[in-house]
Amino acid sequence: MAGASTSIRLNPFKGCDGPEGTPVPWSPYGRMLAERPNFTLDPLFHAGCYYVQDSSAMFVGHLFRKYAESPFRVLDLCAAPGGKTTDLAASLREACGDAFELTANEVMKARVSVLADNVGVWGDPNVKVTSADPAVIGRLMKGYYDVIVADVPCSGEGMFRKDPRAVAEWSPELPQICAARQRRILADVWPALKEGGLLIYSTCTYEDCENDSNLEWAARELGGDIIHPEDEFPQYGVRLTRCGSLLKAGEVPGEGQWAGALRKTSSAPSARCNISDLRPLESRLQLFDEKIPRVELDLQQALRYLHRDSLFLPDAPKGMLVVCYRQHPLGFAKNLGTRCNNLYPKSRRIQMDV
Repeated sequence: MAGASTSIRLNPFKGCDGPEGTPVPWSPYGRMLAERPNFTLDPLFHAGCYYVQDSSAMFVGHLFRKYAESPFRVLDLCAAPGGKTTDLAASLREACGDAFELTANEVMKARVSVLADNVGVWGDPNVKVTSADPAVIGRLMKGYYDVIVADVPCSGEGMFRKDPRAVAEWSPELPQICAARQRRILADVWPALKEGGLLIYSTCTYEDCENDSNLEWAARELGGDIIHPEDEFPQYGVRLTRCGSLLKAGEVPGEGQWAGALRKTSSAPSARCNISDLRPLESRLQLFDEKIPRVELDLQQALRYLHRDSLFLPDAPKGMLVVCYRQHPLGFAKNLGTRCNNLYPKSRRIQMDV
């Protein structure tokens, strides 16, 4: 079996600074890399200048940019670890400026902390991280969202090249089990999507019962019109299915993904609600005040800082500092003169030796 591909998506609001690569056809900021570098040892990765995301997964962002009509409120329902969230955030900020609200939700408590860290590093203050069950969102947020992106848990066939666990956990019964769970998730969250709102539904499997059949079920049972896909990227291996687009590992420049969309036609009475009803997690975004002095670090200093080692910056002013690498802020330090207190968040520190 061929090895898995490696791709990144640059952050347009941090200067698109990152590794060079071949453009991803369906993502303006996606890049395919010739080989996988050690991202842990690149301070630009820790500064949020780019996000490591499979190029096939970026197809969901393409559908969002293609079909979303002036979105204001968007829900990324199954958001961890944050690839699609950060893609949506970049697209929304480019299209709407500051006039949008993006909810990144992850019900699994073990995964939501990673999501919160990745959202914080990406650096968009309009993204709120929540950890609510889809049924709770459907009950509390009736008619609230213009767009719901549901990259639902699946049987994972598209992950076989990059995740040995996906192979070990697969069984002939698994697709039907996953399909039933996916229908339950869609039914639970459906009341939160406004009438006329957009659902983007995706998986990383090739199974019809989890893909086309489930989108057809949602259109029929929940009330929606399927947006039939266009044959946009056949030269890059993207296949059309009945209701969506299929990207198969080995045929496209990436791993496996299926994605489709529908427009909600059923009524959606709205409730008096606010994102605070979902009790967002405390933001892990660091805001770097321009009034605080900045000091530039070289590569080795930056890695030591990210490792949470002590720094000695004799030429820097005393007091609070913003430490940077290639002019990109990494975090805060307090210069005492003889040494610096390293204030980089413990949850983000580099664990390996530097």
